[in-house]
Amino acid sequence: MEYNFREIEKKWQHYWVENNTYRVQENNEKQKYYVLNMFPYPSGAGLHVGHPLGYIAGDIFARYKRLQGFNVLNPMGYDAYGLPAEQYAIQTGQHPLITTQQNIERYRSQLDKIGFSFDWEREVRTCDPKYYHWTQWTFVKMFESYYDTEKNKALPISLLVEQLEKDGTNNIHAATSNEESISAEEWKAMNEEEQQRFLMHYRIAYQAETKVNWCAALGTVLANDEVVDGLSVRGGHPVVQRNMLQWCLRVSAYAQRLLESLDNLQWTDSIKETQRNWIGRSEGAEVEFRLQSNDLPITVFTTRADTIFGVTFMVLAPESEYVDIVTTDEQRAEVEAYIAETKKRTERERISDRRVSGVFSGSYAINPLTKVAVPIWISDYVLAGYGTGAIMAVPAHDSRDYAFAKHFDLPIIPLIEGADVSEQSFDAKEGIVMNSPVAELEAELKANGGLILNGLTVKEAIKTTKAYIAQHNLGRVKVNYRLRDATFSRQRYWGEPFPVYYKNGIPYTLPVDCLPLELPTIDKYEPTESGEPPLGRAKLWAWDEKNRQVVDKSLIDNQQVFALELNTMPGFAGSSAYYLRYMDPNNTNELVSSDVVNYWKNVDLYLGGSEHATGHLIYSRFWNKFLFDLGTAKTEEPFERLVNQGMIQGRSNFVYRVKDSDKEAPLFVSLNLKDQYDTTPIHVDVNIVSGDVLDIEAFKAWRPEFKNAQFVLENDKYVCGWAIEKMSKSMFNVVNPDMIVERYGADTLRLYEMFLGPLEQSKPWDTNGIDGCHRFLKKFWGLFFDNRDSDQLAINNEPATKEQLKSVHKLIKKITADIENFSFNTAVSAFMICVNELSQLKCHNKELLEQVVILLNPFAPHISEELWSLLGHTNSVCDAAWPQVNETYLVEDEQQLTISFNGKARFQMNFAATASSDEIQAITLQDERTIKYIDGKTVVKVIVVPKKIVNIVLKG
Repeated sequence: MEYNFREIEKKWQHYWVENNTYRVQENNEKQKYYVLNMFPYPSGAGLHVGHPLGYIAGDIFARYKRLQGFNVLNPMGYDAYGLPAEQYAIQTGQHPLITTQQNIERYRSQLDKIGFSFDWEREVRTCDPKYYHWTQWTFVKMFESYYDTEKNKALPISLLVEQLEKDGTNNIHAATSNEESISAEEWKAMNEEEQQRFLMHYRIAYQAETKVNWCAALGTVLANDEVVDGLSVRGGHPVVQRNMLQWCLRVSAYAQRLLESLDNLQWTDSIKETQRNWIGRSEGAEVEFRLQSNDLPITVFTTRADTIFGVTFMVLAPESEYVDIVTTDEQRAEVEAYIAETKKRTERERISDRRVSGVFSGSYAINPLTKVAVPIWISDYVLAGYGTGAIMAVPAHDSRDYAFAKHFDLPIIPLIEGADVSEQSFDAKEGIVMNSPVAELEAELKANGGLILNGLTVKEAIKTTKAYIAQHNLGRVKVNYRLRDATFSRQRYWGEPFPVYYKNGIPYTLPVDCLPLELPTIDKYEPTESGEPPLGRAKLWAWDEKNRQVVDKSLIDNQQVFALELNTMPGFAGSSAYYLRYMDPNNTNELVSSDVVNYWKNVDLYLGGSEHATGHLIYSRFWNKFLFDLGTAKTEEPFERLVNQGMIQGRSNFVYRVKDSDKEAPLFVSLNLKDQYDTTPIHVDVNIVSGDVLDIEAFKAWRPEFKNAQFVLENDKYVCGWAIEKMSKSMFNVVNPDMIVERYGADTLRLYEMFLGPLEQSKPWDTNGIDGCHRFLKKFWGLFFDNRDSDQLAINNEPATKEQLKSVHKLIKKITADIENFSFNTAVSAFMICVNELSQLKCHNKELLEQVVILLNPFAPHISEELWSLLGHTNSVCDAAWPQVNETYLVEDEQQLTISFNGKARFQMNFAATASSDEIQAITLQDERTIKYIDGKTVVKVIVVPKKIVNIVLKG
């Protein structure tokens, strides 16, 4: 019987839907297991073969855990908000919801063809008001909360108000952006507007002036990963840094908790380390350097207070509030020009770029310990958001300070005795003893009871210096974090609306029982002519406070009807807690019920790209910890185990166009002849290239400007160049999975994607290997039939042979271990080896083949369902039990040894597995082949290496 994969796959995909095979419900009698893939943004381009890689891996694991008896939650949905849909709406006038729904339908069709075990009844879409209702609810709760640094959790802002009314800011332990102290009387004397502005410094969701990446062409703020080389990733438009009033989330308040709980997660060390570096905890001291001109203090943060003797200049971030203060009139024009240039670069680019640039402010500050005046410079290698935005530069012992000092010819003072600063560094690990820089200073310090660091290790020197600074009121000891608060506003239409309205310029949140605040209809998706975000065009966009409803904004009177927020939330808003909503997607009363979340708790296995290490994974962990503080989430961490799949890269092809050739009839030169011409490489659609040979007629039809193209061939062929690159529509190297499924079947696609290489590594797509996986499935199918023309199953109940049992149980052990370790490529190889062995052994034993069918089910669900049915089962193979290995079948009865003479291998012999060395020696010497090789020579000795070799040493 022929393996008709098209009919089989269509049949079982229909069966799964009709029988709700993948529907899952809470079941306290079963142990739960939650598998989650990072959900996709549904782009118009649809899926390419790189997208399903992680989904297939997750589906294999989900099916495997189900076969082990777990109650498995394996949901899927769509991260449906995004700038591409909005830009398309601007270009076409079509509502983003329409194109998003069309894209979702296409994604769903493609996903269904691949045979995933998703419970589609739990699907979520971030653009659905029923979904973003709970994003808005969480935002309101964040607005109504502050972070108590003593209790280490979020608490209602009402408790903070009670404390302010009772005792002012005394004994308040809170994360805040304002350290102003007030008394209870001062608080009570404030009017409502003043109180609300004061509380804004404490709220977890708050408004503040902040530095953002502003793209005027797109009319919106962009995240760092949406900007490259000062241009927007989407459209390549200029991006500048500017200050804007933005909604922010106080992520920094959770920095220590985010850091500490990393240790308990089953994540790779590299991802953990990336997060630790991003959080960036450092212990140090804040020290005051006072301006020489007017004694105003500039506070710097340093982790190496002991190196203060080596300070030869200071550096301010271009955004620092100190810049205007320190810039002299003579230097102002140069400083302003430098700052204008800096605005074109993102902070991420400034961190990674090692180019040296800067400008002198014209002012000097006094070193508080040495009393020496040092120049104040401005440079973009210092960031305003880290520390105080000002540093004390110690060029002898910091690589970036050293590069800056060398570039601008500034002094360098080594603090290590005999140090050559071009070759040595201040190494804390070595515990090097440091000296004060000049003998005169040391004598003066001794005479006045100053700070002496001679004879101390680095650790002792740091501790001594910090104590001295605190004791003499020169600063304070402090823990700092690199982690910033998240900018949470976007000047876009296509995003979650903020449930916020404004009274006298003060934001208030909508009552939670009035949520969701739905996105209104507008006529155009661009900013207004006056520069407001697109929501400024909405007519029905005002809040009637008394009647608790959205009304026409023409009714705004700032007495009862007020203006609604015009910004929308960023993409990460909807993706930060989606795992919780999958648990209870149809609950209209709460984000997730206690009973449900107490059962599922959190995600056991999370799969996605490592590129989300410092964005999504940080924000979702923060969001979850906040919900944990509220009691909504039941675990501190959302994702117990994280697996990062690599990227499937595309194999791009190139044609070589001769420069200055006729535009109407461009000339293209074959690969091995291109060096004879002045050419430009052009990406060409890989679907019109076969084996790197171009289909010339298809190429002419591909693009109208090439219809009259001319070619210089080699051996009557046009050979294309090639390269391995990211699979991308712009590089014309995208392979559509639908094409693979149509030609080979979904099971072949699933097997091949796993067979390409280790899951976590990037690997190139090469269609040449697909045939092997398809042949394997046909060979496995053939084990069940005498021949392709017969519909009769060639299955029997005869006792399995020792070799057959060994082959199958070896496979059970291997597949189980490989799935647990995500070694799917070696698992596919093991299947191929086993099927070859069973074919050679002519195995048709029903019991054994049933076990192989179950093992194959996670990888190739369609063929395994069909064969399970043909074997007489009426239920789905998904409900079978995972086979258990019997180690007794793996015990070797024999051992094969190579027989060598004077170290040269001659033949092999089989011995009983239990044979002793003496028995092996005796049997070997009696063998007639051994007698032939001895041929009158003297046997000096016989060396037996168990399970490997027998070496007979001869003489004569």
